[in-house]
Amino acid sequence: MAEFLMPSLGADMQSGKLLEWLVKPGDVVKRGQVIAVVGTEKGDIEVEVFEEGVVRALLAAPGAEMPVGAPIAVIEAVGEAGKVAAPAAMPAAEAKMAAAPTPAVKAAEPVARAANGHRIRVSPLARKLAAELGVDLSQVQGTGPQGAIDKADVERAAAALKAQREAQQAAPAQVAEAPPSPAKPVDKSSAEFQAGMRRAIALAMARSNRDIPHYYLETRINMAKALAWLEAENLKRPIQNRLLPAVLLIKAVAKALTHVPQLNGYWVDDALQVAEAIHIGFAIALRQGGLVTPAIHHADLKSADELMETLRDLIMRTRAGRLRSSELTDATITVTSLGDMGVEKVFGVIYPPQVALVGFGKVTEEVWVENGMIGVRPVVHATLAGDHRATDGRTGAEFLDVLNRLLQEPEALFNA
Repeated sequence: MAEFLMPSLGADMQSGKLLEWLVKPGDVVKRGQVIAVVGTEKGDIEVEVFEEGVVRALLAAPGAEMPVGAPIAVIEAVGEAGKVAAPAAMPAAEAKMAAAPTPAVKAAEPVARAANGHRIRVSPLARKLAAELGVDLSQVQGTGPQGAIDKADVERAAAALKAQREAQQAAPAQVAEAPPSPAKPVDKSSAEFQAGMRRAIALAMARSNRDIPHYYLETRINMAKALAWLEAENLKRPIQNRLLPAVLLIKAVAKALTHVPQLNGYWVDDALQVAEAIHIGFAIALRQGGLVTPAIHHADLKSADELMETLRDLIMRTRAGRLRSSELTDATITVTSLGDMGVEKVFGVIYPPQVALVGFGKVTEEVWVENGMIGVRPVVHATLAGDHRATDGRTGAEFLDVLNRLLQEPEALFNA
């Protein structure tokens, strides 16, 4: 028997709220299967299981706030059936939870139906929340994939409904003239989420600044060849399949890490643990404020189309609050780009336990001297924040040099 623990979904996470079980006792689970939804200050995260087995008990009820590392389920691994006696006695509180009838978690249909018979796509969590808040799903505008309704859509609709009811109750019945237009209601749930997000980021960055001795390096990279390749490549594609410049930068960083692997890993137990796989954490800004850096798995092995598809999917699901736990915990290095905001240089803060962060600014036209000739070139400022416990400036300089050379041969990035 193995206890399934409340996962740590970031260096800043201390506890999580179990929102929903997607399995019940007796269900067979496979590696990578999503079995629960956990609420954190960075959103609602789909939690995966990383072993095959049978769910024997659910130790936490939906709505329970559980500390990181606390057992929330018992899973019997494949091959243990019939070999293991009854599990050891649990603490009284857990035994009561396990003994209580566990409501079967029905896999909600991906669609509901409006009064006119048209289908409504809605996530299981959003459907449950709508029932609790009394929200009519047929009146909710979905912002998820293919117009699906997600948790944030229901919360916005509930806040608007509440504000409308309060305004109606407050309006004098005797007033004949039309009242002035009411101020736009404040979405309390959105404000609380943003405050929680800022608090989580502050805790992680405070830890980073306190524990990690940062060093910073910067270089200028001539992007003329890279942008010319990108333009030519996009001319071959329909508009919906065209590549963003971020695809080139992410691929170049991933390939550079194969040459300088010391920057790809974690600082754990006072030692550098170099990761074999290269999972690029790409910083994505949320519309309601805050930042999340989900991982692009095996970025060095993906084609241009695969990277673009993964990036598009991650941005959509991050802003809809539908990331998986592995996407929040697997990143081996972070890449952040603020060029679209007009920023020319980014000096980032390393997200622990990672040991490096790469930043890119805006591509600007700058004076460039090459072969004794003065000209103007599109230039990007690339920066590296490194953990001095794990590497030194020479290692960081080697990485930036490799990164520069790779971007001078963009066609080779996806052919190797």
